Amino acid sequence: MPQIDAKLSTGLAGLDRVLKGLIPGDNIVWQVEKVEDYAQFVPPYCQAARRIGTRLIYLRFADHPPLLEPGPDVDIHTLDASEGFESFVTAIHRVIDRHGRGGAYVFDCLSGLAEHWYSDRMLGNFFMLTCPYLYDVEALAFFGILRNRHSYHATSAILETTQIFMNVYTHGGATYVHPLKVLARHSPTMNLLHVRKGEDFRPVTESAVIGAIHADESWSRLESGSREIGVWNTTFQKAEEILRNRKQGHRDEEKERECLHGLLRMIVSRDPRVLALAEKYLTLQDVVTIGRRLVGSGLIGGKSVGMLLSRAILRKDHPRLGEKLEPHDSFYIGSDVFFSFMVRNGLWWIRTSLRDPKTLLEGAVRGRHRILMGTFPDDILRQFEDVLDYFGQSPIIVRSSSLLEDNFGNAFAGKYESVFCANQGPRRQRLDDFLAAVLTIYASSMGDSALSYRHERGLLECDEQMALLVQRVSGRMHEHLFFPPIAGVGFSFNPYVWNPKIDPQAGLLRLVFGLGTRAVDRSDDDYTRIVALNAPDVRPECNFDEVRKFSQRRVDVLDLEANQLVAKRFGEVAQQSSDLPMDLFAGRSDGAVGGEASGVLTFENLLHETDFVRDMRELLQTLQKAYAYPVDIEFAANFPEEDRGYKINLLQCRPLQVQRQGPAAETPTVEPEQCLLRARGAVIGQRRTCNVDRVIFIDPAEYGRLPLNDRHTIARRVGQLVHACDETPQVVQMLIGPGRWGTRSPELGVPVTFAEISRVAVLCEVVAMREDLVPDVSLGTHFFNDLVESDVLYFALFPSRPDSLLRKEAFRSAPNRLADLLPEAKGLENVIHVKNADDFPDAALVLHADFLQQDVMLYRERKQAE
Repeated sequence: MPQIDAKLSTGLAGLDRVLKGLIPGDNIVWQVEKVEDYAQFVPPYCQAARRIGTRLIYLRFADHPPLLEPGPDVDIHTLDASEGFESFVTAIHRVIDRHGRGGAYVFDCLSGLAEHWYSDRMLGNFFMLTCPYLYDVEALAFFGILRNRHSYHATSAILETTQIFMNVYTHGGATYVHPLKVLARHSPTMNLLHVRKGEDFRPVTESAVIGAIHADESWSRLESGSREIGVWNTTFQKAEEILRNRKQGHRDEEKERECLHGLLRMIVSRDPRVLALAEKYLTLQDVVTIGRRLVGSGLIGGKSVGMLLSRAILRKDHPRLGEKLEPHDSFYIGSDVFFSFMVRNGLWWIRTSLRDPKTLLEGAVRGRHRILMGTFPDDILRQFEDVLDYFGQSPIIVRSSSLLEDNFGNAFAGKYESVFCANQGPRRQRLDDFLAAVLTIYASSMGDSALSYRHERGLLECDEQMALLVQRVSGRMHEHLFFPPIAGVGFSFNPYVWNPKIDPQAGLLRLVFGLGTRAVDRSDDDYTRIVALNAPDVRPECNFDEVRKFSQRRVDVLDLEANQLVAKRFGEVAQQSSDLPMDLFAGRSDGAVGGEASGVLTFENLLHETDFVRDMRELLQTLQKAYAYPVDIEFAANFPEEDRGYKINLLQCRPLQVQRQGPAAETPTVEPEQCLLRARGAVIGQRRTCNVDRVIFIDPAEYGRLPLNDRHTIARRVGQLVHACDETPQVVQMLIGPGRWGTRSPELGVPVTFAEISRVAVLCEVVAMREDLVPDVSLGTHFFNDLVESDVLYFALFPSRPDSLLRKEAFRSAPNRLADLLPEAKGLENVIHVKNADDFPDAALVLHADFLQQDVMLYRERKQAE
């Protein structure tokens, strides 16, 4: 293969650097919106050829203005495409033969050829015959083609045959170039969008800027998916015809409504409540746009619908906030692709066998393994390639979006996987990574937690198909790290009212620096910023310890060199992010933990010097009003380099499964010797006064002495113990243990899954694992969503506080019912203590909890004599 020749040039030194130089024989295709966008690149190319004495050959055949003027060093060949395909191709090849090796060729825009020959396929054939001819004589050649004017038959042939293929965009007076293909050359930023600054071309990594550029561009349907004639494509063609007629002043509102209703049922949802929202807020143009960005066919699933609906609601009901949204350019993988994959790979019968509760998990392991080994048909693979070519080397995330997910009544929070793709490396590697992400999410549909969740909610017989949402990761590049400055989750209703000044109806945020994974995953000894939106100054840390001690320390980022998601110290990330307004996020402190000069992540200036709190409160209330239901969202926000303003990227929206509070009950008066437990602070859940039938107590001291592997054993036994009463679900169980329930790190608590403890009514975290570790309230995490959805009362207990009480001896004393309920746990009685209410003579165990007062009490209440 010929090597890079330093003398050859596009005429723009910055573009040469992006392409890593030119190779003799390079055919360079410019895909543009209009011919003028192609024409601007021709003069510098010609000047570069003249400088090294290369002959210019101009093939003139289109009806647009000439790209080159006559001159002594320019050979212009005027050709007539209307004479027919064979004559035209023969004439082109004769010109090439006449000029021999080398040369710098300029072709008119190719799009007119398809009109002459009435065939995109013949345009593709022309290029497949001409490009190799030029390559063999080691000539350079420029070609132009109009975007969104040709079918798959033309564009795929050109893309597969040429050496270099670039998209050109104009936005805000600037020109952008996006190399889709550069054969035999690679760099970490080559396939990113680049902005032209004179002769320089700089990579654009800000998701907000890229999204805005693509939002201004019309986007045709995924080319490799639009070739077939069938019910699906025909239906969308009818919708596009209605839109064209309306644009021409011929509007049939009745026909438009019928078409919209049919398309919504076909692609958005069949849930009546979701459909009612969609018909109110989504337009026919919105749905046609969804169809153009859909891989395969079928429904797009709950997560995609929630993201699209929430954005449409804000555009219509709150235009000011609609303008503040970062544009999105997501793609969707239809639910039919999932079912077709199951059938193609022999998984259908395994899937249907998982509906029997008694054998629910037996075939799941085999099913997951088969999924990970599965394959897709060629037409779907080509559409996947279209998606990856569109994003280039921009990081993406592939997210589950099943039909039941994020709907009214069923959040499925954290039950299915979402996978980040740093999207680095050669095209083949990026495609392999993307396929692995898709298969991982498909496999999670047979995950134990997902199947258990469906079983517990009576959803095993429901039609649960897995669609996917492919989103550009929000943020921008800082050296080799990619992340947004802030991300998090938000609730329109605040279920954690730790101070009387807080209005639950005002909503709440759980805020982090970096990727939002740290806000939704409960994995280590780190903290987040909890913001009550009517009182951002009122912090829950006043119940714990100093604010500085319990601020976020680690940041989730995409490391583009390592090609993966990693967690780094905030100080390290801050040093690589000098272009961010760090004073908005981090406050200076003389006593910064670890001596970090970057300060402490308090977000105080963001909350007080910008409109962020007001905007997020209004955003959440607008969505709640439209849904007629509390909502929770996931979001990120980016700050353009030129100012301190921000764009909000609304990534997800779903109904918040909160239970409405019952009437307040007065705090009972209890004799001190009858009180077994008292906790103040970090209480989440409905206020209640109820009897407790069983207490499962994990002894903090004994648990702390166990090796880490044995702590996993304890977690599994706790799960079995909790479900030992499945036959009598009315049993009210309370679980008390050290550190964080649901952690992935056994040194920080008990590493149970929520499915293992889903039958408990009350969950208590005892602050006893480490002195510097306090319970993280976990608002917005998947673990928290499970607690709220299942109406589990959560609270933290601080034994060292004077207003707290834990009578450990009452739970350690005989009898211990562990071996009776779970014989295989014999030998663990020193760690796991099980007490039934009947073990307390002549008394009932009563729990009183009030989240407004942040007060929980477990006490013995003497039974009345019969």
